[in-house]
Amino acid sequence: LNDTSRSILTLSGTLRSPEIDFHPPFLMLMPVPLGVETEGVITIIPRDFIRQSRIRVRLPELELADGTRTCPFSVQFPEGQNIVLSSDGTNNELTCHVSFRSSKPISFLGEMLFIDQEDNRLLEQQTIVFSLYTHTWHCTALIKKL
Repeated sequence: LNDTSRSILTLSGTLRSPEIDFHPPFLMLMPVPLGVETEGVITIIPRDFIRQSRIRVRLPELELADGTRTCPFSVQFPEGQNIVLSSDGTNNELTCHVSFRSSKPISFLGEMLFIDQEDNRLLEQQTIVFSLYTHTWHCTALIKKL
């Protein structure tokens, strides 16, 4: 072998993890009387997904003063929950409706997790804060990176 015919090839690359952003960056639901549903809409903006994925949401279950457990939240994706890679390499945005209804007073500070089909929890999470205000509920959702 001729040693002059050898060369060293160095490869480098960047590994990107899938992420999602939310618009607006926080969600504030309108105050309503107990037992009345309130709803807000957020846009989920996926980034760096290299293949189709399906988003699911882990909703918190709350314990009431009498010991019963309830989930006063619901989410709907009117155009579907699938993240699709378009021909130009971008991901489609998803619309998510977040609803809350409770007929009993609840104090709550917790998380609503958005997770892809591979259980990727490196997505952003949405923290929901509820506080009682003269028999109405006020919701503020704060977004933070996991």
